[in-house]
Amino acid sequence: MARTIQTTIVAFFVVLITASFAFAANATAGTGSFPYFHLGCLIMGGLTIVSLKHRYPRIYLSEAVGSFALYAVMVALFTAPVIGAVKHMIG
Repeated sequence: MARTIQTTIVAFFVVLITASFAFAANATAGTGSFPYFHLGCLIMGGLTIVSLKHRYPRIYLSEAVGSFALYAVMVALFTAPVIGAVKHMIG
């Protein structure tokens, strides 16, 4: 039972972070430049982490949530608005 509850918590966190990424990308990107590829990568990574958490119950809840949070930050760093901001800061 605890395994199912923890997997559900991880899945809820994945959905929450993915939805907030989609909202932020929609708010910052122009019309027609939504990063669908990045959103797809985020969804696939989330599904992978949830399935690993379900398959291996010895993975801690904090490890699964933390690894997805770091993955979401990494994916967000390679979107067009962030790269444009980095170019502006450097040049």
